[in-house]
Amino acid sequence: MKALWGLRDEAVIARQLNRPVASVRRMAEKLFPEGVRRGPWTAAEVLRLKRYLGASPPEVIARVLGRDVEEVQRQILDLGRIRREEEWSREEIAELKRLYGTRTTEDLEVIFGRSSEEIEARAKEYALSKDKAFLRKIRGESATRMPRWTQQEIDVLKRDYPSRSNLDIARELGRSVKSVVSKAHNLGLKKSPDRLRAMGRENVSLRYEK
Repeated sequence: MKALWGLRDEAVIARQLNRPVASVRRMAEKLFPEGVRRGPWTAAEVLRLKRYLGASPPEVIARVLGRDVEEVQRQILDLGRIRREEEWSREEIAELKRLYGTRTTEDLEVIFGRSSEEIEARAKEYALSKDKAFLRKIRGESATRMPRWTQQEIDVLKRDYPSRSNLDIARELGRSVKSVVSKAHNLGLKKSPDRLRAMGRENVSLRYEK
C-alpha cells in the first residue's frame, strides 16, 4: 500500500490488493496523515517529491510527504526554476528511462532541471516512448493506435534480435526499445548465448566504471 498509493489509481490498487476502494482510502488516511511535517525540506523529501511529480496531484503528494499543499506547490515552483548544465549522470539516464513513458515533458523538466530540448534529445537517443495508457489518459482518448509492424520489420527483428542490442534495433526501425522487446517476446525470440555473455560483460563494465 505504501509503495503504490499516489502512484497508481485507487481502483487499480484496490483490485491489486483485493480490497474495496473505500478500504484503500481509509488505510491511506491512516498511513499518510495530513500536514505533520514543518521546516526546511530534506534531500530525501525532494527526491520523493520528484518521484510522485506528474503521477499525482499536489494534494496527494502533500499527504504522502506529510506536508501542506501550499508547501508542496512552492517546492515544485522552486524546482521549476532550476536548470542544470552538467553532463547527464548514469543515475539520471536510468531515472529518465523509468519515468519518460508516464510523465509529460513539462514535468520531466522540473524533475531533472533540464530543458525540454535536452530531455527529448535523450529520449530519442535511447529510443524512449510514452506508454499507451498514459497517452490515452492525457489526450482523453479511448485508444492509441500505433503503427503495425510490417513484414520487412519483422524479418529484420527475427534476423537481428539474437545478436544485436535492443537499442540498436530500435534505432534502425524507428521504434521504441519497449516495442522491440514486446514484439520479440510475442514472436518467441531469444538472445543468443554470445549476446547474453556480451550483455553481462557490458553490465559489469558499467558497474566498474561507476
